[in-house]
Amino acid sequence: MLAVGISEDGQREILGLEMSLSETEEGWRRFIRSLKERGLSGVELATSDAHEGLKQALQESFPGLIWQRCQSHFRRNVLDQTPSDYRDQMHEVLDQILEASSQKEARTRLDDLREQLEEKASSALRALEDGFYEATAVLALPEKYRRRLRTTNMLERFIQEICRRERVIRIFPNMDSAYRLVGALCAETHEEWSTGRRYLNMDEYFEWRADRSVEDALDEETSLNGEPTARSATVPA
Repeated sequence: MLAVGISEDGQREILGLEMSLSETEEGWRRFIRSLKERGLSGVELATSDAHEGLKQALQESFPGLIWQRCQSHFRRNVLDQTPSDYRDQMHEVLDQILEASSQKEARTRLDDLREQLEEKASSALRALEDGFYEATAVLALPEKYRRRLRTTNMLERFIQEICRRERVIRIFPNMDSAYRLVGALCAETHEEWSTGRRYLNMDEYFEWRADRSVEDALDEETSLNGEPTARSATVPA
């Protein structure tokens, strides 16, 4: 289990690492609890794939948190349920919806395409409907922040580097040896991120947050607990 975040200063950070043989809700809850015990607080948005255990753990740990479903995973899920002869068109449909200027506009675009999608890709339409609000939560934020907060690509790239290093070792004799390798890479990357170029300039975000309430920016369904969301986004975890 691995979490990365973006600080109030706009710097990327490695938040924590835990070795686990499976990703259960209890495992995620324990991992998040350990992050909070080490000082993690003020988390306003989490971007992840649609893992139910992780969602539930986030709900319990950070009430009011905005959860952004990774759009890359969401796209793949919708496309997997799209007939092969309609996938090119579905790519365009997803672009229209996920790159809308607001969640309201995205909803209008989906409604306008409903009849066409029902006829050509009904299973994909259901997947699109089921995950719509979770996948478009980021549209509430100022546009400059959306591209980097809408997916887990930053985390995925780091995991790819971990896997590349692991292939050199091939087999770890025990868990401690795995921790040493991955932990060293985490420390190295954290140092590069936290002292390097700022990943996001947060000034516009803080101005946006001060000027408007998230209740006006997000549909109630965006919140994990089904209540109006009370906070905005800075930290994908």
